Amino acid sequence: MLKQPYTELLQTILLHPGNDPRPARSGRRLPLARVVRTGVLPEGQVSSQVLTQLASYYLAFVAADVTSLHDTVNYILWKPYCCEEKGKLDRECTPNEVPVDDPVHRHSGLRCLNLTRPMSFQSTGCLPNDTVPTRITSSTPLFDMSGVYGNTQKELADKGRLFQRGLLKYEVDDSGRIWPPSTKTPVDLCLLNQKPVETRCHDGPSSGMNSIFGVNMMSIWFWREHNRIAEELSNMNPCWDDEKTFHYARDISIATYLQILYYELLPLLMGRKSLIKDGVISSTPDHRDLYNEQYSPQMSSEFLMSMRWTHNLQETKIKLMEENGKVVGEYPMVNLTLRTGYLALGRHMEQITQGSFRQPGAKADHLIDPDVTELALGPHQRSSDVATSDLAKNRLAGLSSYTSYLEFCRGRPYNTFESLLEVMDNERIEKLRELYECVEDIDLLAGMWAENLVPGGFVPHTFYCLVSEHLVRNVVSDRHWYERAERPLAFSAHQLREVRNATMARLLCDNGDSVRAIQPRAFERIAPGNDLVSCDQIPPVNLVAWKDRSCHGHYMGYRH
Repeated sequence: MLKQPYTELLQTILLHPGNDPRPARSGRRLPLARVVRTGVLPEGQVSSQVLTQLASYYLAFVAADVTSLHDTVNYILWKPYCCEEKGKLDRECTPNEVPVDDPVHRHSGLRCLNLTRPMSFQSTGCLPNDTVPTRITSSTPLFDMSGVYGNTQKELADKGRLFQRGLLKYEVDDSGRIWPPSTKTPVDLCLLNQKPVETRCHDGPSSGMNSIFGVNMMSIWFWREHNRIAEELSNMNPCWDDEKTFHYARDISIATYLQILYYELLPLLMGRKSLIKDGVISSTPDHRDLYNEQYSPQMSSEFLMSMRWTHNLQETKIKLMEENGKVVGEYPMVNLTLRTGYLALGRHMEQITQGSFRQPGAKADHLIDPDVTELALGPHQRSSDVATSDLAKNRLAGLSSYTSYLEFCRGRPYNTFESLLEVMDNERIEKLRELYECVEDIDLLAGMWAENLVPGGFVPHTFYCLVSEHLVRNVVSDRHWYERAERPLAFSAHQLREVRNATMARLLCDNGDSVRAIQPRAFERIAPGNDLVSCDQIPPVNLVAWKDRSCHGHYMGYRH
């Protein structure tokens, strides 16, 4: 049994009494998180020449798979008052101070951004306050699509499964679109639905199905994907009962999700050759088995913090497009958090889906979209800077300094600002020198904001190091990993080769609204060599590989 949900690559720093953020080495206060963010990561909008919006949607879905939303809900719903007098008396409040010379708010009068401490075993009284905070999470630590299947069998049984033909519960609207079931709870999960016209709010096993926009979209597509697979398996194998059909459909669906993540998206972002060299992915289509029971399936705190860097890849103006590529509207993504009802109005779902693979994402650079840093929570807060909050959480988690992780990743110490020239340009080193008293004070996230990108990829060096470490850990600790030959419901060589055909383009062809043509590499923009093609030309995962001949009276010794 796990002692805690997270592990750390480097020893965490015991925070000051009361779990206040660490000070600088001199004992003085570190620079304000908002000042660091505006200095190192200024606001701007530049479109990527390579990535589509789908990349940021998928990354958000992956992050939601292994984290829970209660920390954000805490300061949106339960404690929205941390910048008020009441907040000074609440120990959980830790708002971000906005300086008088802030580049955005110098004239607005706003001097505080609401934030609460991450919920931990210490804050709930389970562990003493003089220990390093250990965050509470309700999600499983492995990539298992808990956003669709929930985190417990009871959640799945109560809210997910139809218990017929292996299907998840679903609804079909008047236009024939398939949705997860509507919520039956009296609690208003979709706070921003514009009633009475916006009524759809989902009731899946995971509350994340009504959370941020990208997670909502991916959850709907994978919900449909499960049922598509279950329908085909049930029709093909009539002797299978609901239980067997459900578990095979779930296993194939999760394998599809992991294949797209590990073999399509991550190689694009991090570099295929490097991922093969470091054992994250295989160079062959065959089985591989790295399972080691000595490794516990735990999320590394560094992976969680590194994934917050991907806010840099978010383009927050959603383009609504028709099948011919014509833009028919635009909407701020930040206004769709907790607003599932918008998707069901008119042709929004169709137009947003078309825009997801046609619209460029944000360029991987040293700028961040203004909506992410000023209006991240839309109408829920007067102003919210998610990147500043990320940096503050970096400190509250007690993570070691950026240079400690550089040494961990690159095998040598970095004791001077000049030594950082190996990973970043001089102008960003000068900015860090202005902000921090010494190089050992630099926060992990601030260092990653300033770093250059890895060759052949779109992520910083330290991001690559810390994320790839966890990606391998995930494979090694997961006894149900889909590439293993020795596991429950293990795929045959034929079946695994079919799973290798899984792509984001095929997922949208099968489950996206009105998707009849798409570029084969859907995370990349339409361009010569990645032109729009008919969905008929996108290879499928052929489920005939799972045909059970015993259902048809001529069993021939097949494994399944």
